[in-house]
Amino acid sequence: MIESTKNQQVKNLTGLVNKSKQRKEEGVYVVEGPRMFEEAPKEELVKAYMSESFYNKMLDKDSLKGVDYEILRDDVYEYVSDTKTPQGVMCIMRQKQYSEEDILSGEDAFIMFIENLQDPGNLGTILRAAEGAGVTGIVMSQGTVDIYNPKTIRSTMGSIYRVPFVYTDDIIGSIKKAQAKGVKVYAAHLEGKTSYDSLELKEKSGFIIGNEGAGISSETAEAADLLMIIPMQGQVESLNAAVAATVLMYETARQRR
Repeated sequence: MIESTKNQQVKNLTGLVNKSKQRKEEGVYVVEGPRMFEEAPKEELVKAYMSESFYNKMLDKDSLKGVDYEILRDDVYEYVSDTKTPQGVMCIMRQKQYSEEDILSGEDAFIMFIENLQDPGNLGTILRAAEGAGVTGIVMSQGTVDIYNPKTIRSTMGSIYRVPFVYTDDIIGSIKKAQAKGVKVYAAHLEGKTSYDSLELKEKSGFIIGNEGAGISSETAEAADLLMIIPMQGQVESLNAAVAATVLMYETARQRR
């Protein structure tokens, strides 16, 4: 059992929780909680860490067979945890390696293009909703928040394991590649004239979601096949980015049923 916060493994784990650069350099990320542990693909699980009390309460210790794990004294685990109420188990996972080509080329392509989204919770919520709606992949600009941020991971509720995603140096280039493969790309934009629920979304399609404050850049909006809107009542001008994305994704899912 690890009993000191000065232990090298604890220092490394703390760095992975808090530093995007370290996660990128090591090619791993950290998930926390019993559900994330249970759903973790075993071939991607590098190592598990659990608090002493969590381990002692485990009814099914057979689930640890074949898993490399360490037990941390409770106060040491709390020191490492990113949450106010630690859930007792966290895992180091290998980062995903998806191909942009595969995401853009699907027969039933249903793609979300994310430009410079900054809030981890918004990105995680989009990923979770994307799984539920049947999105085939997510393409993000380099200016988008780190998908392996612990707050993003928590918001995905496990969808991080199952929804394909890539970061791109050229979001407009990625949109054009998708269009060349027959994907109709729509931009949620205040200047749009067409309501989202009048679109034909049964064929290959994609949506662009922009930054929470600035929205979609003019250059990226120009790359879209069509600017569309989500009609509003009252004095509301726009929806939260994750909410808007979810509305669009589920309209697509409804049409494809």
